[in-house]
Amino acid sequence: MVAFETLVLRKTPSVVSVARRIIGNPEDARDVAQMAFLRVWEQLARYDETYSFNTWLYRIATNLAIDFLRSARSRERAHTATLHLVRMRESETGNETTRAAEDDSASRLFQRVSGRLTGKQKAAFVLREMEDLETHEIAAILSCGESTVRNHLFNARRILRKEVEKISPGLSRRTKSADPKAERPASAEAQSAKAEEEA
Repeated sequence: MVAFETLVLRKTPSVVSVARRIIGNPEDARDVAQMAFLRVWEQLARYDETYSFNTWLYRIATNLAIDFLRSARSRERAHTATLHLVRMRESETGNETTRAAEDDSASRLFQRVSGRLTGKQKAAFVLREMEDLETHEIAAILSCGESTVRNHLFNARRILRKEVEKISPGLSRRTKSADPKAERPASAEAQSAKAEEEA
């Protein structure tokens, strides 16, 4: 029990961070993190050691965050949180000169424009671009093929570019040309991934 409490203390910040980026609301993210650790405790005997513990933990937390987004009540709360972040952004003045401020600004922009993404698109984007996980790790977390992950990422980037273009015309074109990851997936992979996404 002591070892599990230590684990919870050590892993809580990263689990809350992933959940917050997917959900957009810090309080709800903490609730999801608590549910994730409860689920881990309940299923500890069924843990498959062929996966890394982090992958298993992220899978549970990510799935709970996606489920949270899918519920109608939660969607409304996430939308309210996003609007709150937009209003905060619009009311801010002055230059953001520190790296922390830039990260915070990027995070708020993401929350503003990511409302059009599906839960899995958002989760894949967060895990790849914000948590810096590899495609095979994301596939394990989302319980899908790597081609599906690439399709989720491709669609997420496409949608985000469109939303950013609405807010700041020209910005997405500059980032697109500088982003080697923004390539279109192979058509066969895309069709297979799309079928998996719709399933």
